[in-house]
Amino acid sequence: MDELIALRLQLNWGVDEILLAAPQNRTRVMPEVASPVALPPRAAPLPVLALPAGPADAARIATNCETIEDLHEALGSFTGCALRDTATQLVFANGAAAARVMVIGDAPAAEDDRSGQPFSGPRGQLLDKMLASIGLDRSLVRITNIVPWRPPGDRQPTEAEIALCLPFLQRHIALLRPDCLILLGAVTAKAMLPAQYGHAGISKLRGKWQSIDIPGLAVPIPCLPFYHPAYLLRTPAAKRDSWHDLLALRAWLDG
Repeated sequence: MDELIALRLQLNWGVDEILLAAPQNRTRVMPEVASPVALPPRAAPLPVLALPAGPADAARIATNCETIEDLHEALGSFTGCALRDTATQLVFANGAAAARVMVIGDAPAAEDDRSGQPFSGPRGQLLDKMLASIGLDRSLVRITNIVPWRPPGDRQPTEAEIALCLPFLQRHIALLRPDCLILLGAVTAKAMLPAQYGHAGISKLRGKWQSIDIPGLAVPIPCLPFYHPAYLLRTPAAKRDSWHDLLALRAWLDG
């Protein structure tokens, strides 16, 4: 009976915990807990295919391409560049498969993205007229871009995007082995020329022959920077300088 009275009293006081009969000494060292039982090792996870993560991966893929067709296929399945996800399709190249002159732009425009061919809009029409003025056309030259996918809003490609796609362009050049390169615009010139020319504007670079090293080629290849046709459409007065550059290209080819 005394126990029931004590329990009722504790209930009335709001007791909700049971205390030990003697206080605990919390300053003493607690005994070590026994090590858990070792579990058997898990099976090795299945290997996961890693997507290309940078220029080194792109260079490895490009170097393994032995033909232009291999390169085209490799770019078509390359998932390392985010531009692929926003573009309609890959814009690889057009023109001659064995050309003396290779014309290089920076990136496809909206018209190119729809057609799948580089320089297919107003910029391409002007480029065709420029080539025709010195006796060339798309059946005699090779036309491509550094970046084969259209950047959103026709913005310029970033340095990271260029670095990721440049190994494929360099392999394209090495497989095609043209006599010279035409670099259209400041972005292309900066990407292709040595670092000491990186801060020079296209107005200072255009019309001056340079030589650049391309992986896979035994000797440097001559290149000539030009104003980009898109710039010439916005600045018709610059067409006079481009005419002199075209004459320099014609004289070089004839020589």
